[in-house]
Amino acid sequence: MNKKTLISIIITGSMLFSVNSYAQENLTKPSAKVQSMIDKYKLEIVDYNYAKSKVAKGTRNGAKALFIDARPNKKYKAGTIPSSLNIPDTEYSQYIGQLKDVAKDKEIIVFCGGWKCGKSPKVANMLKKDGFTNVKLYQAGEPEWTKYNYSEVDIAVVKGAQAKNAAFIIDARPYKMYLKETIPGAISIPDTQMSELKGRFPVHQGEKIITFCGGYKCGKSHKLAKKLVALGYRNVSVFAAGMPEWVDAGLATTKSASKVIVPVAKKQTMSKNGAKLGSDEGSIDGEWLNAFIKKDNVPSFIQIVDVTAPDEYKLGHIKGAINIEAEKLSAKELYSKLPKDKTVVFNCTAGGRSIEAWAKLKDAGIDISEIFYFDANVDCKGTDCKIEVNEPIE
Repeated sequence: MNKKTLISIIITGSMLFSVNSYAQENLTKPSAKVQSMIDKYKLEIVDYNYAKSKVAKGTRNGAKALFIDARPNKKYKAGTIPSSLNIPDTEYSQYIGQLKDVAKDKEIIVFCGGWKCGKSPKVANMLKKDGFTNVKLYQAGEPEWTKYNYSEVDIAVVKGAQAKNAAFIIDARPYKMYLKETIPGAISIPDTQMSELKGRFPVHQGEKIITFCGGYKCGKSHKLAKKLVALGYRNVSVFAAGMPEWVDAGLATTKSASKVIVPVAKKQTMSKNGAKLGSDEGSIDGEWLNAFIKKDNVPSFIQIVDVTAPDEYKLGHIKGAINIEAEKLSAKELYSKLPKDKTVVFNCTAGGRSIEAWAKLKDAGIDISEIFYFDANVDCKGTDCKIEVNEPIE
């Protein structure tokens, strides 16, 4: 190897190290805007291992701290850190009543959609103003948690997965209880027989798996979920409300049919202008839109509206998107700024603010027949974007 080649390798290696270090720094530090809020509100950040130790058994009565998910309710339902309660930053007053009996010195850990998400510091500050004295941030939040551990999901996710045969649903209760009544399609793997019955686990470790048992105080489904994660399964969730909520909702079980049979109306699949709709109310079909974005040929009748702050928009955005910071506007002000001859699609960095913008207009009674949200994780440098579409709830 000659001297010139060696120098070239060293320079290239240094450049790669610099790029990797920069990427790693972005993954492990808050954005400048979020950091300014953390400093202003004097908030302590905890890491994944700390959060994991406080989740402990995963049940609401077994967790060693109170976890608060500051994201919109739809995001919370789709998947959250086990044992968490939901207090969206934009609906704080409506949700804070859940904490009326919580001691003011109780350790509270607030999280949202990752290092760039400002919702968790906002809620943490509100909690401090309300007199809670032991409030911390798990700022890496839901994205980091789900990368390494299992999530807790809402009944809507289970219903959707069951209807589409899109998940491996496991009843972790004793076999006698399973025989008595269970969710149709579920298989029995009691938490006490995991070793003997591990052959029933899916072959593919990317399979979507949902475990459940006897409700929020039942730890059996959490034990099973932890075992699956330890074995390398990457898409594990717990339906923590479990069998009691399923029955209370009047859904069909192996014991009896649903209490009320309601004809299911056929869902609209396309908007009047020709946009393909997602299965969740108000959503655009994410994969459909992303396919156009990748080819740089978004249909001319669609206007993507980036609802993030101007400084975020300047750092990177989907090509052709216009910027309207929805959070600071009333519904009337927001609507006045939208193009009226287009199908409007809201987007942000992780889907949360897009959902909120759409919901703001809906709640105000504004015509949203051609206004939708793009539920996706969007990471752009300039107009070069990496997009991961989030899985719908239904």
